[in-house]
Amino acid sequence: MTDCLPPAKMILTRELHGEPATLQLAAQLAPLVVNGGLIFLQGTLGAGKTAFCRGLIQALGHAGAVKSPTYTLVEDYQLESCQVCHFDLYRLGDPEELEFMGIRDYLSDQALCLIEWPDKGRGVLPAADLEIHFDDLGESRRLQLLALSDRAVVWLAALEQGDVG
Repeated sequence: MTDCLPPAKMILTRELHGEPATLQLAAQLAPLVVNGGLIFLQGTLGAGKTAFCRGLIQALGHAGAVKSPTYTLVEDYQLESCQVCHFDLYRLGDPEELEFMGIRDYLSDQALCLIEWPDKGRGVLPAADLEIHFDDLGESRRLQLLALSDRAVVWLAALEQGDVG
């Protein structure tokens, strides 16, 4: 999976043991992405992508359950701090379906868009600010966070320095 990573301006790698560590990293990232952006989440089934999204959305202030958008394709959260659009494109048959569902309406500069299985939307989705690659190592997960835009470089630099409050 990580053999063909896109060229990144900055890369952070974290090895996480258990879901609590995944949720903690998501919570650390949350205050950095509150002004919006596009985050792609790559990895196999069960690698922790949805858990990460749940941790991020709850850290941004959503008190209820975070449903997986596997069947709906998108769940929209209008939070006090920001708007979050959580996409799961696993069941997408054709990237053109994104146009029919009005994908461009979700992709505003102010919205934070989390997209699982972004390869299914290739050709329709714009370039991500941040890609997170999840590798299942059995007892742990390795996450590689790739900053693909200047805004994501700022996010990862702050995350690396622990300046996330």
